[in-house]
Amino acid sequence: MDARKLAQMIDHTLLAPEATAADVEQLCAEAVALQVGAICISPSLLPLAKGLLPASVNVAAVVGFPSGAHSPETKAAEAKQACDNGANEIDMVVNLAHVGTSNWSAVTTEVAAVRTAIPSGVVLKVIIESALWNDEQIAGVCSAAVQGGADFVKTSTGFHKSGGASLAAVRLMRKTVGENVGVKASGGIRTYADAIAMIEAGASRIGASASRAILGEAQ
Repeated sequence: MDARKLAQMIDHTLLAPEATAADVEQLCAEAVALQVGAICISPSLLPLAKGLLPASVNVAAVVGFPSGAHSPETKAAEAKQACDNGANEIDMVVNLAHVGTSNWSAVTTEVAAVRTAIPSGVVLKVIIESALWNDEQIAGVCSAAVQGGADFVKTSTGFHKSGGASLAAVRLMRKTVGENVGVKASGGIRTYADAIAMIEAGASRIGASASRAILGEAQ
């Protein structure tokens, strides 16, 4: 895969809790230089200063991050505020307790609450922390998220002690959601080989902070 095509599949990510406005400016400059498809940041760092990003680069904000242990109402309000401040993609963390207890109706309800709160054109990605779960749980949470209105299912926050994306999880997520729903692989993807392996496994987006290194290897 050539560097330009791969770049369009990357969400260039900055989610360090201590990230500043200056860090976001640097992230945006890198995003423009690398021609990535999107940036992914914390909602507190929105709105972006005018002129930092062209319209061709999407803006994803995380919601309920990183624990997912927020009420559906809180997640919905956070997502709406992020969209009001310029986000056109939302990456929400699912309530992990619901996954652990196979409470799929509760997963669907909270995803639907966020979906309802944001404009119809905004892309909604649901982070499931795939490294925590067995195959049955991964399939269950992906199905419940899609039922609630998710456009993508996403492997990981990158902050959980259980780990990040795996090829096996991505394959299962793709098998579960079919071809019409996106799969975002994130967490621990640091090389061109990592990214290509995830795409071959079924990922349609890559979340990475190491975008420059990944795309440099693609050259």
